[in-house]
Amino acid sequence: MSPRAKTATRSRSRQRGAPVLDQREAQPLATTGSAGRDGDRIGVRKTYKLYIGGAFPRTESGRAYEVFGAKGQLLANASRGTRKDIREAVRAARKAQPGWGSKTAYNRSQILYRIAELMEGRRDQFVAEVMAAEGVGRARAARLVDASIDRWVWYAGWADKYTQSIGTVNPVAGPYFNFSIPEPTGVVGMIAPEASSLLGLVSRLAPIIVSGNAAVVISSETRPLPGVTLSEVLATSDVPGGVVNLITGLRRELVGHLAGHMDVNALDAFGADPLERAALEEVAVENVKRFVRPPSSGLERYDWLAERAQSPYHIGEFVEIKTVWHPVGA
Repeated sequence: MSPRAKTATRSRSRQRGAPVLDQREAQPLATTGSAGRDGDRIGVRKTYKLYIGGAFPRTESGRAYEVFGAKGQLLANASRGTRKDIREAVRAARKAQPGWGSKTAYNRSQILYRIAELMEGRRDQFVAEVMAAEGVGRARAARLVDASIDRWVWYAGWADKYTQSIGTVNPVAGPYFNFSIPEPTGVVGMIAPEASSLLGLVSRLAPIIVSGNAAVVISSETRPLPGVTLSEVLATSDVPGGVVNLITGLRRELVGHLAGHMDVNALDAFGADPLERAALEEVAVENVKRFVRPPSSGLERYDWLAERAQSPYHIGEFVEIKTVWHPVGA
């Protein structure tokens, strides 16, 4: 055998004896949002959908609308929800509310804390989306995101304590105990603040669900993306499907249907335009909804970082008081 043939034989023997992975050429790692080795990779664009019943459906109409950043740049296409989407969300909330309300306060507290944990893990994404939506700097956006995470933790701590602040034992002239006990209202419609895309949304949503209510939320029309990302956190944080439902779209097409829905027990219109208050109240009165009015001066100067933006009495806006008489035992 010639020397060249012997060399080739030894080379083939080493290749047969080497591990399979060692024989392959090293390949570059796949990365998200970056160009490939040849610079020809197309990034995966995120699709922003509705959040109904723990799932992410597209709107039944198939329509979408463009979402622009504070600097005028196109950020994404968001689903343009309809009246039928509102009905589906209310149906999902009604189905989920009894199970959520029957959970112990300790269990709900742990679930709200889990939301904060997952938001912490996606902090950079929230900061980037708040920067793009609200046109603030990184430091300001980080402060708003941190406050949103802390607000979930704050309300988680109140889950088993607000009943002592809102409920009471009433003095009566007789051999009875008389207790006033707060209970969840049921399904609460919520109009999210328009300008505060994340902190305002969390500040109004957390006190609604901590007591056992289910929520149907109409997100900010011009700044919906942080809210949609929050719904992705809710979907993976042990919050039962249907407890929170998020609808994006044009407010003029949605708020009237939510306010007038006969299976909605309360309406949080704190994030609505003050000019819409009278019309919303007139529609909501049809089934005697509990109604939370927007500030008369609007939310332009409202400080979501202030202490007044979080309070156990915000929980009290969405509970009913049940009075129970019980005879004193011998």
